[in-house]
Amino acid sequence: MEVGSADTIPTDYATTLAAPGRLRRDGSPGGSPLNKVVARYADGRVVKGNTANFHPAKDVFHVAEAGAPPGTPPVEVVTSELKALIFVRDFAGDPSRVDRNELDPARPLADRPIRVEFKDGEVMVGLTAGYQPGRRGFFLEPVDGASNVERCYVVVAATQEINYL
Repeated sequence: MEVGSADTIPTDYATTLAAPGRLRRDGSPGGSPLNKVVARYADGRVVKGNTANFHPAKDVFHVAEAGAPPGTPPVEVVTSELKALIFVRDFAGDPSRVDRNELDPARPLADRPIRVEFKDGEVMVGLTAGYQPGRRGFFLEPVDGASNVERCYVVVAATQEINYL
């Protein structure tokens, strides 16, 4: 699929997202299954908003920016330009909070613990079932259950080092 091709986005994305008969992420009627995301680019840019069409196998997805006026077209995001796509509980979060990066010995592990160091020096520790060398990316769930981050899609090209713990 080419960036900007006609089949990458509906003509009126905002209307499609709010189409009657569709379900919200929590299962209630009246919207679409939106994900609150923060797209963190490798160059430092950040886009916060909602997406309904991210898929790890696709090169492009769209984000309807949080707080944008009605009718504003969504931002086209090229996955390979990202550091990570972070799925969040809310956009504000708690800027003073620092997520714990240590495994909790009392918490049973359903997936493999992994440590990711990004090229910019940021380190994330989490759990993954999907990391395989050679793939473009993988999902990571933070070890800190109180984190604002629900899960994160890590773009491998933006990492310095990845190690299982």
